[in-house]
Order: sequence, then structure tokens, then C-alpha cells
Amino acid sequence: MSGTRAREIAAACDAVREAAALCRRIGAAVRDGALEKRDRSPVTLADFGSQALICRRLAEAFPDDAIVAEEDSAALREPDRAPLVERLLAELAALGFRWTADELFDAIDRGGAEAAGGRFWTLDPIDGTKGFLRGDQYAIALALIEDGRPVVAVLGCPELALGPDARPGVLAVAEAGGAARALPLDESGGPERRLQVSDVEDPHRARFCEPFEAAHSAHDRAAAVARALGIRREPLRMDSQAKYVAVAAGLAEIYLRIPRSADYREKIWDHAAGALLVERAGGRVTDIAGRPLEFTCGRTLAANAGIVASNGRFHDRIVAALS
Repeated sequence: MSGTRAREIAAACDAVREAAALCRRIGAAVRDGALEKRDRSPVTLADFGSQALICRRLAEAFPDDAIVAEEDSAALREPDRAPLVERLLAELAALGFRWTADELFDAIDRGGAEAAGGRFWTLDPIDGTKGFLRGDQYAIALALIEDGRPVVAVLGCPELALGPDARPGVLAVAEAGGAARALPLDESGGPERRLQVSDVEDPHRARFCEPFEAAHSAHDRAAAVARALGIRREPLRMDSQAKYVAVAAGLAEIYLRIPRSADYREKIWDHAAGALLVERAGGRVTDIAGRPLEFTCGRTLAANAGIVASNGRFHDRIVAALS
């Protein structure tokens, strides 16, 4: 594997593949066992297991690197959750990971670092948990950030297919200064391909992605932007950072995430990997005011509001329509 960060990319790909195998194994078996977090968003055993596997792999490969991840073990440590813990430990054991409950909790909580500058990883163990619960799109999103910018991105999308005849299961990879690539999520699944945004220059021919859940973005405002640009095609609605992969692969030209309230700020793990992927595929990513994304403000994109990712051909016109 070429590139200045080949070791980081290899470890990240291995970690995401292990986590994807667990998510696929658990699958429908946990869809009736989702927990509810304080913000009322769902979290599943697969979220916890995915985070534990990836944090453990990164800790082994890069013991000095901090990890900023979405979940923590607090909900699992509650006494009445012991049957769920045992269930997760059994699923991990079936994949060869024979851990105690304490080892599981410690692996999850390795993701509790603060985003403090320098070098750290940021992880969403299942981005699009509602999509996962529906058996629809979700992504395992991992990025390495150095000095405030993403430099490695790995996105595992178990349900995504990059073409009508393609098998589901995509591992999208990008490195700062390098190309964006798509590999089969299953290592024996076929050759890799380079990802390149579409060359559509006329907004009338463009297609945009937006979150499946209306609570995640202002769909009405996105529809107004589409009218202003003359976009006639129906939006591609899907969960997770699979939307970034769709733009990077040329399946859509625009991804809009418009905040529903003025004070809402995105989490870094929801966008670091996808933003680098689109940029290395030839596209452009900013907030809705056209500002570059700032990964220097802790666990959120506090200096930004919303997201615009595009193939770059008419990005400024999208931002103007949003204003």
C-alpha cells in the first residue's frame, strides 16, 4: 500500500472491516434491543461492539494516539444491562474476540479523549444508527486528524453498492495528498476502483443527497435551494456518511445538511472522513456559508454551520442559494 500513511491506512481498514463483520453478524438480531441515549437518539449493541473493536485495534497499532469517539460504556455498566453485555460478549467471541466485560468497557472508553489538536482519531462506530435499525444504509466512519485537518479517511458501508450490478459492501479510503478509492468491504470481493466526482456542470442535471431523517436537516429549505438552482431530480435520501461516498463516486452531485436550529453544531465524527473522501475525489466541502470545515474546536464543528458537499462544479451557486 503506497502513501506516506500506509501503516495508518492499513490499520484503519483492518479495524473497520472487523467492525463491519460484527455489525453484519449482529444485524437484525439487535434491532429489537436498541437503547435510548440522553438526546433520545438510539444506540445498539453493534455501536458499542464496533467502537470497542476499532479502539482496541488502534490502541495496539498506535498506543500514543488519542481517539475521539461517539459512545461510552456508561449505559452498558448499569446492572440491568448485564444480559445485553453477555450477549455482546458472545457475539465478539464468535468472531474470535474473547473479552471480559471489563475489557469490553475499557475498549469502548478508550474513545473518550478530547479533541485537543495535534494528532488524534475520530470515530463514529455506526453513523446512521436508525438506518442500521431499518436494515438500510449506515457507515462505520473513521478518520485521522493531524493539526486540525483530516489526513486519513476510512468509511465502511456494508449496505452500499456503487452501481446497479455491484455487490453491497464498500470500503472507501482517502489520504491527504492522494486519491480516493473504493475497495470491497470483503477482502475477496474484487478489485479496487478510483473514486471521482461527476463532471455534471449544469445544476438542472444534478442530484442531491440529504439525510433520510427530517430531524437531521431542514428538508424544506433544501427543497427551496433545489428550486433556486433548477434541480428537477428527486433527492437521494439515505442515512449516514454513505452520502459522502455517493458524491465521491459520482452517484449524486450535492449533499446538503442544513441545520434546523441556529445553534446546532455538527459533531466532528459525522463529517471528518466523508469530507476528506469527497475532496480527494475532486469535490469540495464547506459549511452553508462557504467556510472550510474547522476541526480545531473540540468534539463539534463549532466554527461552522451545516454542510455543503458537492462535485465542485457549481458549489458557490449552492452556497449563494442557501444565503
